[in-house]
Amino acid sequence: MKKFIMGIAAASVLFACKTPNVPQEEQPILATIDLVNVENDKVWVSVDPDRFTSETTTFYIPKTVPGTYSTDNYGKFSENFKALDYKGREMDVVKLDDNSWSIANAEDLDKVVYQVNDSFDWENEGGVYSMAGTNILKDKNFLLNLHGFVGYFKDMKEEEYRLQIERPAGLIPGTSLTVDRTMNSENGSSKTDIFNLSRYFEVIDNPIMYAEPDTARIKVQGMEVLLNVYSPNDKYSAQDIKPSMQKMINAQKKFLGDIDNTGKYAILLYLAENDKPDAGNFGALEHHTSTVVVLSEDSSLSSLENSMIDIVSHEFFHILTPLNVHSKEIHYFDYNDPKMSQHLWMYEGVTEYFANLFQVNQGLISNQEFYNRMVEKINIAKNFDDTMPFTVMSKNILEDDYKDSYYNVYMKGALIGMALDIRLRELSGGRMGILDLMKKLSEKYGKNKPFNDDELISEIVKLTYPEIQDFFDTYVSGTTPIPYYEFFEKAGLEEKEIMTEVGYFLRGQVPYITANQQTMELVFRNDIELNTFLKDLGVQGGDTIKSINGKEYTIQNVYDLINATQSWEEGNRISMTVERDGEEITLEGEITKPMDMDKRLVEIQNADGEQMELRNAWLKG
Repeated sequence: MKKFIMGIAAASVLFACKTPNVPQEEQPILATIDLVNVENDKVWVSVDPDRFTSETTTFYIPKTVPGTYSTDNYGKFSENFKALDYKGREMDVVKLDDNSWSIANAEDLDKVVYQVNDSFDWENEGGVYSMAGTNILKDKNFLLNLHGFVGYFKDMKEEEYRLQIERPAGLIPGTSLTVDRTMNSENGSSKTDIFNLSRYFEVIDNPIMYAEPDTARIKVQGMEVLLNVYSPNDKYSAQDIKPSMQKMINAQKKFLGDIDNTGKYAILLYLAENDKPDAGNFGALEHHTSTVVVLSEDSSLSSLENSMIDIVSHEFFHILTPLNVHSKEIHYFDYNDPKMSQHLWMYEGVTEYFANLFQVNQGLISNQEFYNRMVEKINIAKNFDDTMPFTVMSKNILEDDYKDSYYNVYMKGALIGMALDIRLRELSGGRMGILDLMKKLSEKYGKNKPFNDDELISEIVKLTYPEIQDFFDTYVSGTTPIPYYEFFEKAGLEEKEIMTEVGYFLRGQVPYITANQQTMELVFRNDIELNTFLKDLGVQGGDTIKSINGKEYTIQNVYDLINATQSWEEGNRISMTVERDGEEITLEGEITKPMDMDKRLVEIQNADGEQMELRNAWLKG
């Protein structure tokens, strides 16, 4: 079968047909993407199935995909949809919704063809997370989250696929997939990569980023990690980021031990430009053997490295769950009528917990930093309904009444993992933690053996202790908030008020200033205690900022103020003009280190031996 190339001059190829009624071996579904003949930031896609025996069929592009837990309607990025018969003639098609097309007389159907827009150029990216989105930048970059390009026919998701991508010769594929074959065009200006995949899930589970070569290879304990970077202004390269990634992955592999058997893993990093239509929200989307990361090119190298460590470590731990331990709802995912699992506490929560635990376990962060992170999650989780059963929220996460709770998966979900870890350590005398549990679940199930969703908790109890049933009934399936500080006490930790260094205008995520919505002026809050620097300078709650060191500040340039404080040095003079009770007052003094009283989770100085042993097993075991 000839590969599909679409362009005005090559329109005849679009309507090329197969010879009907000739016996052939069963063929894989052929999906073709043309990255050479790009038209107005759109590419042509063809999906060519084997012969149908049914009278009608339906072609789908996913409504939602695993890992996003949101309804995104990727079919809305497609247009000019056509169904062609074996003589190249257009067939009748009925568009059912954004993501599905019904085709009658399916026994005559040869293939479907359509154009795909990229999400990065849409206003607000069409409501799609950037890391799950797509980019089409002719001859420069193609970010192929393939669920945005390749669809499937009804009842054919388990059929084999052959993915055929024609691309400019100067761009290479960044992917964990192995290219089965590459063909050169006659004039050498383009190449065609061919990938053979066992089913539709493997198609969308293997994103590909085409760009000029910029790859770093990291080999760790029998695993090869490919780091592919696209930096439009060449601000960063894969080699810049390789050292921090190598250190992180080494630590992760050591933490996992023999649980992980991944042989090849790809990190696809897309760096977005802030001053042009481009990706606008940052983060990552996990896959079995790769992750797509979208961050800002404007970041400093240290900021970029920190973001990569936090983000990629989370995504990498997804090799445990849901990739190796998952329910039938995940394994046989219905992309257009999804049935969600009740175990987001494990898929995302435990994964987020591991992304923090491994850092303290391997000495990348201090014990105190780990405690601070967990307390921050507790404080954020307080903004959500703490009595909502997590299993109910998870099962209904796509529904309007629950979807706004999704962010809590990374907060309370991780805290469920933490509390379960401490409880397991307590019951086992320190010998068993949640990582050991995940190892047992991986051995019992694995990526090709899904569990029944309503049986997981009972299976966990069988693998651990009867008391764990009470834990789930009370805190995960039940409505009782987790008494975190009771769990912390078991590990010899307590909450204390201590003076800590804070920002000049921020205490963590809590600002000392607010905005007057009528005047857009910045006003010091009078409902919280100000830090020592502000008090020493003479600031009072209710004061309105007029200028600092001669520069006026309002809500429009508040970020300039925050950034300016990064260069402030202790001992330098500062002049702040404020308005108080209708009168302008100039406050002058020296810049001092801002301190504030804060509640901090700290280690009990006289903790008993049992508490210390549990803490050590929890953090270092």
